[in-house]
Amino acid sequence: MRYRLLGNSELKVSTIGLGTWVLGGDHWGSIDDRESIATIQKAIDCGINLVDTAPAYGYGHSEELIGKAIKGHRNQMVIATKCGVHRKGMTEFFFILKPHMIRKELEDSLKRMGIEVIDLYQCHWPDPNIPIEDTMEEMLKMQSEGKIRYIGVSNFDTNLLERALKVASIVSVQPQYSLLERSIEKDVLPFCKEHNIGVMAYGSLGSGILSGKYKELPRFHKDDARSFFYPYYKEPYWSRTQELIKEMQQIADQHGKPVAHVAINWVCQQPGVTTALVGARNPEQVEINAAAGMWELSDEELNRIEEALNRIFNPSHLSSHI
Repeated sequence: MRYRLLGNSELKVSTIGLGTWVLGGDHWGSIDDRESIATIQKAIDCGINLVDTAPAYGYGHSEELIGKAIKGHRNQMVIATKCGVHRKGMTEFFFILKPHMIRKELEDSLKRMGIEVIDLYQCHWPDPNIPIEDTMEEMLKMQSEGKIRYIGVSNFDTNLLERALKVASIVSVQPQYSLLERSIEKDVLPFCKEHNIGVMAYGSLGSGILSGKYKELPRFHKDDARSFFYPYYKEPYWSRTQELIKEMQQIADQHGKPVAHVAINWVCQQPGVTTALVGARNPEQVEINAAAGMWELSDEELNRIEEALNRIFNPSHLSSHI
C-alpha cells in the first residue's frame, strides 16, 4: 500500500480509502452487520488506514459499525466523517450547516464511534442558506476544543472553497471523480493543487459499473442509490461504458489484475489526487480493492485510456457526468 500526506495536514493516508455508504444498509441493498465489521477489519489488515463515513449513511449505522470494528486499532486509523446532510425517507436529502446543528452532529458521531476525536471532520454538502463563514467559525471552535484534528469539505466548488479558506485551514476536499465523472478537472482539482489541499475522490468505480462485474444492464430497487444518484446504469452511458471496460480489461489482463484496479489506479494517479475512496460490502471486495495500491499504470497505459475515452464518449451527446 502507498501512503500520502493529506494536503497540508500531518495525516498520512493510504492511497486507497474505504468508503462506507454501503455499510449504512439503506441505499445499496441489504447488508450483514457482522460481515460489514469484518470488511472494515480486513481493510485494516490490507493496509487501508483511511475510513470515510457520515451520519447520513444509515442514520448513523455506518458510524456505529466503524466504532465496533476499530476497537483495538484506533491509533492505526484515520477516521473521517461529515456533517450537514439530513434525510426524509430514502431519496430526500436536506443540507443544513447551522453551527448548533453541526456541533450536535459532531457529538453524536463521537458517541456512535466511541472515540474522543475525529481526525477529519467534513461539511458533507454546501448549505445555500447558511454563510459558510459561520459554519467554519464553529468548526474552528470544535477544533480548538480538541474534538476535531483537521477540517475538510465535500462537494464544494472553488467559490465556496475560497470563502472557507479565509476563515479556516481546509486540508481536504471530497469530490466525485472517476473515469466517468471528470468535471473537477476544470477548476476544483487545479485549485486544490495550487493551495495544497488534499483530494479524496469518491465514486472511483462509478457506483460499481467500472468494476466490470455487470455483464448485462442491471435493474435496481427504486431506493437503491444506483437508481437515482448515478446515471451510469442508463443509456447511453451503459453501452458506451461497456466499450471502455473492454479497453480496460485488456490492460488489466496484461497485469493479471481485475478491471477495478485499472479504474482505481487511474484516479489515484491523476495529479493532485491523494486517495481514492472505494466502497466494499464484504472482506473479499475490500481485499481486491486494496491490492490496487500495490501497483500503478504506466504512462503508456494512461495515454491509452485517455484515447479510449475520447474515442468512445462524445460530450455533446452526454450530460456533464462524462
